Amino acid sequence: MPDLTLPLPNQLQAQLEKVLPSFRKITWCEHTDSTNADLLSQARTTQATLARPWLLGTHFQRAGRGRAGRTWQNRAGANLMFSCAYDVFMPAQQLPTLSPLAGVAVAQALRKKLTPANQHRLTLKWPNDIWWDQAKLAGILTEVTRAGTAKNSEDHHVVIVGIGLNIKDARALSQSLNRAVADWSEICAHDTQAQVASATDLIAEIAQNCRHAFNDATRNGLVTFPEQYAQVDGLLGQHIHVIHNDRLLHAGIAKGINIMGQLLVHGPNGETPLSLGEISIRPRGASNQA
Repeated sequence: MPDLTLPLPNQLQAQLEKVLPSFRKITWCEHTDSTNADLLSQARTTQATLARPWLLGTHFQRAGRGRAGRTWQNRAGANLMFSCAYDVFMPAQQLPTLSPLAGVAVAQALRKKLTPANQHRLTLKWPNDIWWDQAKLAGILTEVTRAGTAKNSEDHHVVIVGIGLNIKDARALSQSLNRAVADWSEICAHDTQAQVASATDLIAEIAQNCRHAFNDATRNGLVTFPEQYAQVDGLLGQHIHVIHNDRLLHAGIAKGINIMGQLLVHGPNGETPLSLGEISIRPRGASNQA
């Protein structure tokens, strides 16, 4: 089995600076409260325009955040925890697409580290949880702010993409959270190509793939987005329940997403588009999935 021990923060930072020359600022620290919060603060106060992308990672987050205000559980050395900041240029009404768009980019990046025979086992649960065999491998938190204090284009925003990727501890997390959790060490037991991927490899692939995805959306729009999403969609064609505050909102068949990144659910009354929010998608018969 591969050695999944993380390098010291300064060593990991040096390795990332070497393989990510297009990133304007790369920092990896021993601990911080929240890498997303740190980058949001920096993005809001910087005077520089087009000064990104940035990457900030840490061995331990004291106040890591997940979607819907949830706390991200982590242990030093057991997770890859980092955030990236990117400049994006799109109308405000399209900003909700950034969350599932980041999910697609991360899923595609991780699939590149697997043998072709196993790539289908790594999928995306709307809007952007990464699954391995329908167990949560990684969570993504996307947040958007205006670009700095200088006057910029109305369409110029900064998106912060926070990644929490489980490296170890899946069994303990599954028990403590009472839901299926996966980690990269488990994947390595099934995939020889995954075994040769270092922490630096995983971080760099994810960071670059998100950069390419956002640049492509800026240049070419979102016409092909639903098709790209379908390639990694872990819910497509499944009977699902949509739960909010322990109340069943919708039940039907998942039909992918539309160009705005909304989940399409086909039920008795036709097709319903669902927007981002505190909504849990549960495949029927698997109520422990979150």
